[in-house]
Amino acid sequence: MDTPLNLVNVTLEYPDGDTTLKALDSVNLALGAGEFLALVGPSGSGKSSMLAVSAALIRPTSGVVTIDGQEATGLRDAELTALRRERIGIIFQQPNLLPSLTAAEQLLLADHLRGKPLAAARTRAAELLDVVGLGAVRDKRPHQLSGGQRQRVNIARALMGRPKVLLVDEPTAALDHERSGAIVRLLREVTDEFNVATVMVTHDTEFVPMTDLVASMRDGRISALQPAKAPSRASS
Repeated sequence: MDTPLNLVNVTLEYPDGDTTLKALDSVNLALGAGEFLALVGPSGSGKSSMLAVSAALIRPTSGVVTIDGQEATGLRDAELTALRRERIGIIFQQPNLLPSLTAAEQLLLADHLRGKPLAAARTRAAELLDVVGLGAVRDKRPHQLSGGQRQRVNIARALMGRPKVLLVDEPTAALDHERSGAIVRLLREVTDEFNVATVMVTHDTEFVPMTDLVASMRDGRISALQPAKAPSRASS
């Protein structure tokens, strides 16, 4: 199986006064293309640190992080930036959309920063906004969209670069129950459609059965990794 995300014995330490805080402690994880992983655990368990290391935003103290076959830990800063831009899609808890841009323009800006041709970017943006159910509101600005719609723009924007890995941080934190369920179902659908390896950090365990795997973190370690006992895709 293609394994776009692979962490081997990853440890992350921070100085903490006279001592050292171990945010990640010998973490191992291999996630295949098309697999959807829910990452759960109490606050301070290491979930955010694991997401940051997986996104090549933070270099681990030791261990190896491999993204789409590329070992990230030895890359220079410019190379890490290129790796994130071309192979990783990041969906933050807050969409952080630019208020002056329409939904379509948010996506076009993402590809402009990658140096992609405008015509191809317009086609890709239109396709993705249709995928996330926003084709009819592509010309609306963030203040004209609901919280759920803004999060859908966030998801579409993360997919513009055709990433191999999709990293999602608490996507339902600011949404009500109905919109939360719809967003996780959408993440399930795009994971399948685009064959990405998706990691979703969440405190909302109700929607975990929509994923393939659930990893429980405690004290910087993955204490358990098991199937999420997902229902059939048709019923999810």
